[in-house]
Amino acid sequence: MREVTLRVRHHGEPESDISADYPTITIRSVSSMTGSAAERKRIIEITGPKSSIEGFLDDFAAAPAVLEVDPLTPLDVPRVLVAVTIDSYQWDSISQRLTDLGVHYRTGATITAGWERWTLFLGETDDLNEIVASLERAGNETDLVRNIEVDHVGEQEQLEFSRVLSELTRRQREVLGTAIELGYYRPKKETSIEGIAATVGIASTTAWEHLARAEGKVMEEVGQHLSSTGTGSTNR
Repeated sequence: MREVTLRVRHHGEPESDISADYPTITIRSVSSMTGSAAERKRIIEITGPKSSIEGFLDDFAAAPAVLEVDPLTPLDVPRVLVAVTIDSYQWDSISQRLTDLGVHYRTGATITAGWERWTLFLGETDDLNEIVASLERAGNETDLVRNIEVDHVGEQEQLEFSRVLSELTRRQREVLGTAIELGYYRPKKETSIEGIAATVGIASTTAWEHLARAEGKVMEEVGQHLSSTGTGSTNR
């Protein structure tokens, strides 16, 4: 089996098009789609500055295919949850296109700066070129991020690790990787936020924000793994 990650510039879809104007936020679908016929509802998660989230939601709510936008949390929390109701007849769905092609994919695709990030799991008979061509025939742009063979022995571990990476934005991965490389997490800390910021070439406050979000996502995934394997706290 191969694990393939694609970035898709999904033209004509409100989440992608509008998020291009708010590059500091990241959107992720965190629930299944409910409803029938045209009216469908799901929950999305948004991370980023409050002002950018507010601007995105205002513009998103005005899109013709969007019927209702209902924030479920305050907009200044680390992970904002929003219930979104759409008109599916006006909504072009990448997930539906992949389903029609018989392609397995990871749920919870993320969207940053107009680009959707999809992870596909392809068998020997799946044709990546045809999948890409099908997406591009619909007017989308695609960018191949990774295409690796998954070892059968370590398959589950690799899938879990790649899921963590896919949750991080490019900048979050860069800042976290720089922090690790410079020794930020060693017992005797060998660098500071200021050092990380200088290496990456961004402001210290920006570096701290990216690092905090990356750490939060990584530790959340670690916590879920510990809970699922029964190696978490036993309260003893």
